[in-house]
Amino acid sequence: MDARDADLKKELDATLQARRELGEEYESALVDSFLEKVDQRIDGAVERRVRRQLAEQQMVVARGARRPSPTDSWGERYGFGIVSLVLAVPLSAIGAGVSHLPGLLVTWVGIVGVNAFQALRVNPDLFRGRTGRRKAQQDSEWEG
Repeated sequence: MDARDADLKKELDATLQARRELGEEYESALVDSFLEKVDQRIDGAVERRVRRQLAEQQMVVARGARRPSPTDSWGERYGFGIVSLVLAVPLSAIGAGVSHLPGLLVTWVGIVGVNAFQALRVNPDLFRGRTGRRKAQQDSEWEG
């Protein structure tokens, strides 16, 4: 239990004690007072959460980056490259063994193509120039 919950519990205990001492005629006023305090606590929590989310969105826009999806983990981004390099050895041997240099070239064009596609999927602005990124950022500012 954190300090805010402990404070709220103390408020409830105080409200119940006051109800016992003052009687039923003050019950509605005491309950209203306690609910007002709970309402303020909830409003404060919601306001902090909204401010935090707005700050995070502003950081994303300021960086010009997209918000990472749950699947964009370190393992997915770098693991894909590592696995493709490990598989490149036997694929190169097969391509070169079957068709010599043309087979090797086709194999490596495929490996580079798959990795380029993965890189673009994770970061769509990767191969844009500086002006392309700036234009995309301006377009997103006009939309938002």
